[in-house]
Amino acid sequence: MDKAESKPAAKTGAGLEGVVAAESAIGDVDGVNGVLIYQGLNIHDLAEHSTFEETVYLLWHGRLPKRDELDALKQELSANLRLPEEVIELMRRFPAKAEPMDALRTAVSALGFYDPGGRDLSREGALRTAARLTAQLPVVVAAFGRLRDGQEPVESRADFNIATNFLYMLKGEEPEEREARIFDQCLILHADHELNASTFTSRVIAGTLADMYGAVTGAIAALSGPLHGGANTNVMKMLLEIGEPARADEWLAEALASKKKIMGFGHRVYKTEDPRSVWLRRFSRELAEAKGETRWIEILERLRELMFAEKKLYPNVDYYSGSAYYLMGIPLDLFTPIFAVSRISGWTGHVLEQYANNRLIRPRAEYIGPRDVKYVPIDER
Repeated sequence: MDKAESKPAAKTGAGLEGVVAAESAIGDVDGVNGVLIYQGLNIHDLAEHSTFEETVYLLWHGRLPKRDELDALKQELSANLRLPEEVIELMRRFPAKAEPMDALRTAVSALGFYDPGGRDLSREGALRTAARLTAQLPVVVAAFGRLRDGQEPVESRADFNIATNFLYMLKGEEPEEREARIFDQCLILHADHELNASTFTSRVIAGTLADMYGAVTGAIAALSGPLHGGANTNVMKMLLEIGEPARADEWLAEALASKKKIMGFGHRVYKTEDPRSVWLRRFSRELAEAKGETRWIEILERLRELMFAEKKLYPNVDYYSGSAYYLMGIPLDLFTPIFAVSRISGWTGHVLEQYANNRLIRPRAEYIGPRDVKYVPIDER
C-alpha cells in the first residue's frame, strides 16, 4: 500500500528541473560542456567505432562485450525477430489512419501476452525480455508501416543487423551499405539520454515491480507526446514548408516576429551544441550530396546561422535527424517510432538497473489548494 510520509514536500522547480531522482551508471549528460557518455564511453567514440548491438550490450552490462559475448547477443536478437501471429493479426485491425506511436504502444503491450517469461524479473529473466523487446520493436514499426499501406510485412533476415533489417523490412529491398551504416549510427546516438521523460516513466513503472512490457509501454506513451518525441518530424515539415534555401531568411524572420516556435533548437539540459547533432549534421549532408538533394541541408545550415545570431540557440538532436531519415525514404510519421527502436536499449537498461536495486519511486507534491473547507450538504449548495 502506498503510504505518503508526513513531512512536508521540498520545494522544487517546475517539471522537476534540476532534481536528482535516481542514481544511475548508464549514461550522463554534461549540458555545460556538451558531453554525452554511455557507461563512461564518449558518444563520439561509440558513433565512430561501435555498432548498435555493441552499444546495447554496453548499456545492459556496463562494459563493451568480448567477441563471443557480442556474437551471443546477436544470435539472441536474431532468434526473437519473429512476431507472434496474433500480434500481426491485431495490427491488421488497427485503423488505417492510426498514429504510428499509438500502434507501437498497443502492439508492445500485446506482445506481453505471448511471452511466458515476461513476468520473470530476475536479472536473467529481465535480460531475456530486454533482448526480445529490442529485437521486436523494429519489426513492429516496419510491419505497421507496410500494413497501413496495404502491403504484407517483410520477413527479417538473420544475416542482417537491426539497422539493416529495419530498412529492409520497411522498404522490401536491401539498403545500400553506407546508408545502413548511417542508420546504425543514428540508433547509437539515440540509445540513451539519462532521465528524459520516457526513461523516467519506464523507471517509475518498473519501480512498482510491473513487468518490462508495462514499463516500455509507458515509455512509448511518454515519447509520443509532442514535447518529447516528434520534433524531428516537425523539423522536416518546417523544411518542406520553406521549400527552397532562398526563402529561409524571410521565413525565419516572419516566424520569429509571430513568436512561432522554431523546431530543433534549444534543449532543457544542453547549454552548448548537442554532441549528437554534430554527427547528424554530417549524415544529413552526406546523404544529401549522395542523392543530389542538397536544399534541405542548405536550409538547415542557414537557419542554424540565423538562430545563433538572433537567439544564441544551438541545434539539438532532432534538428538534422529528420532530413537524414527523409532522404532514406522513411515516412515522416515513422520518425518518432524509430526513436523508440533505438531508445528501447536505454529504456530496458534503466529498467534492468531499477530492478537490480529497487525502491518504489514515490515523490511528494507541494499542496497549494485550500485547507479547512467545510462540507456543505448537497441540498444547501
